[in-house]
Amino acid sequence: MNIPSELKYTKDHEWIKIEGNTATVGITDFAQGELGDIVYVDVDTLDDTVAEGEVFGSVEAVKTVSDLFMPLSGEVVAFNEALEDEPELVNSDPYNKGWMIKIQISDSSQIDDLLDAKTYQKLIEG
Repeated sequence: MNIPSELKYTKDHEWIKIEGNTATVGITDFAQGELGDIVYVDVDTLDDTVAEGEVFGSVEAVKTVSDLFMPLSGEVVAFNEALEDEPELVNSDPYNKGWMIKIQISDSSQIDDLLDAKTYQKLIEG
């Protein structure tokens, strides 16, 4: 199980890479493994400001559809358009080529509520 220590995580199995006021968001290696083969990523919130905990899109696998939740409040400033043609990048490279959105963070104090790698590991190990 790959859980990069430099990233932050949510209980909804999303990872967050913080760079200044920008956060890159995707789903974790654990989440993609649980979902199975990803066939479609739908993000219809580009250029919208979305509150922490709100749905920003969904990911569709062969057997299920799962909502994607905002880890931090902010404006969705980018969508990984490569996923339109190759949604399987979420399975093959969840932490790099399989990223989903970039957020312009509006409340940086929310970063303190995110999980570190060790805490996330404990969460998935149950």
